[in-house]
Amino acid sequence: MEHPINILERYWKFTAFRPNQEAIINAVLAGEDTFALLPTGGGKSLCFQVPALVKPGICIVVSPLIALMKDQVQSLNNKGIKAMALTSGISYRDLDTLLDNCVYGNYKFLYLSPERLQQDLVQDRIRLMNVNLIAVDEAHCISQWGSDFRPAYKNIAVLRQLQPTVNVIALTASAKPEVIQDIVKQLDFISPKIFKQSFLRPNLAYLVFNENDKYYRLETILKKYTQSSIIYVRNRRQTIELSAFLESKNISSTFYHGGLLNTEKDKNMTAWINNQKQAMVATNAFGMGIDKPDVKTVIHISLPESIESYFQEAGRVGRNGDKAFAVILKNQSDEGSVRKQFLGSLASVDFVKQVYRKLCNYFQVPYGEGEYLTFEFDFNTFCKTYKFNPGLCYNALLILDRNSVITLSKQFKNKVTVQFVISNAALFNYLDTHNDFSTIVKSILRMYGGVFEQVTKIALAKIAEKSGANETLIVKALEQLERDSIITLQLSKTDAEVTFIQPREDEKTINRIAATIEQQNTLKQKRVKAMLDYVENDSVCKSMQLLAYFGETEIQPCGVCSVCTNAKKKPVTVTDISTIKKQVIQLLETSDLSSRKISEALDASEENIKQVLKLLLEHQIISITPKNTYKLSHL
Repeated sequence: MEHPINILERYWKFTAFRPNQEAIINAVLAGEDTFALLPTGGGKSLCFQVPALVKPGICIVVSPLIALMKDQVQSLNNKGIKAMALTSGISYRDLDTLLDNCVYGNYKFLYLSPERLQQDLVQDRIRLMNVNLIAVDEAHCISQWGSDFRPAYKNIAVLRQLQPTVNVIALTASAKPEVIQDIVKQLDFISPKIFKQSFLRPNLAYLVFNENDKYYRLETILKKYTQSSIIYVRNRRQTIELSAFLESKNISSTFYHGGLLNTEKDKNMTAWINNQKQAMVATNAFGMGIDKPDVKTVIHISLPESIESYFQEAGRVGRNGDKAFAVILKNQSDEGSVRKQFLGSLASVDFVKQVYRKLCNYFQVPYGEGEYLTFEFDFNTFCKTYKFNPGLCYNALLILDRNSVITLSKQFKNKVTVQFVISNAALFNYLDTHNDFSTIVKSILRMYGGVFEQVTKIALAKIAEKSGANETLIVKALEQLERDSIITLQLSKTDAEVTFIQPREDEKTINRIAATIEQQNTLKQKRVKAMLDYVENDSVCKSMQLLAYFGETEIQPCGVCSVCTNAKKKPVTVTDISTIKKQVIQLLETSDLSSRKISEALDASEENIKQVLKLLLEHQIISITPKNTYKLSHL
């Protein structure tokens, strides 16, 4: 067998493994059932990709994340490694062909969702494959005590029956001790090799600040630390607004959310990756699979829903080993907001039944049918049609997705169909006077031969690539061509695709998962409470709080978090207060000032300045103006 380090150098251009990677790879190559707990940025994928390339045969990778599957397959293909993913929307005939390629076509990786394992055709072909390894990514999904529990993950055990001599590696970035035990049990591991990398990040300072004006504190942080940053916010609208605010303060910024066109995502991502933009303002849709080692700050303007989510998002900072900062900016309204967003929109069993029934009606799925039918889905239109609360409805759809009733692909896209309705000669006469459309039209004609004879679905991204025009410009050109009666055009925007995994049985379908829904709702409440407890606890080291949550107890205070640094501050003396008092009065003799301007002018902590201002107000030495500034009182 070729040495793993040679594989690493040839395909990934690295000359050494990260901590624990080599030991994990050696255990896999020795045929051991292996569990790997590597925090975000620990390089989990290499732990199964390298040994799979060392050994002859194909590696089966089970993952619930379609976007990540596609990214990894694309990355492997770009390296000249044959890999494929069985995602939703594949016809039976195409599925048959793809699986044959895995049996006979020298493919090295087959990525699939746990739902695919329920199909007889898939199971039959896996029996015929020369499987060298089974990799279970996001393995916490197999445990009902893990975040994002997916009952379909229990189907993975069937792989052990189909390929009884093949060992399994389970990988996750976050799992509490009871979840690890459950994973090992569910996957029928025998004498497993368990690798747990500590969650300790010595170079990372966890900071929680109570701020009335979060945007101002954000501005000061980003101007102090001008390296790359990620700012997490609650919704899509806020990504755009906050990015514009930062630009207005001369902080280069871009944004990312799930509703952007792929071309916009790629453009914004590239600008940030290449450090053309300092700040990436994003929803939690951003970050999966991103390995940018020089991120200096990750700042949460909005509270995450759980410690697991926070640790994963905060873990994207400081991967180069330099000192870095994970910051939460909170205020009094945050507890109510987080409870409303994550607990107020918990979907009950009855509501899930209602959404499922309406979803079937919306797509006219007959009772007893619908298995593996895929539909383009405009979420907002669906909510308006049935007067559903969007947050509540979205959570109900996620429950249906996690429980393998449907697959919800949250990829925003344009569906465009075109047919030219004039003759070829008339079209070129038109282009003589509309030369700016010429390249776009000719690109369509060369890529889609039957576009004069029939309505044809076209891909904007491919036309953009061929013509050199962006998608927005192409859409405008098509709309003008329609107005000029050159083409017929259907242009629809969709938020997602929905694939029905199970035949429609209405209440029976949901009754099977009712207990799971209730159990997961209870677990969600516990996770939100744990997150709120973390941000409010100012007496225990922030790093110790996080590590204890994940079962690590032999730990010492980090010395750099917001709790530790506050503890090291010298207590303020009467002399200190007296000095600050004189400085404030001197400043106000010149002009009226806000507390912010006073803080900027003085070399003292904000807390001490606020204490002095309060004393001066109580003794009527200063007063507050209608403009909310401070001025000296006329005694």
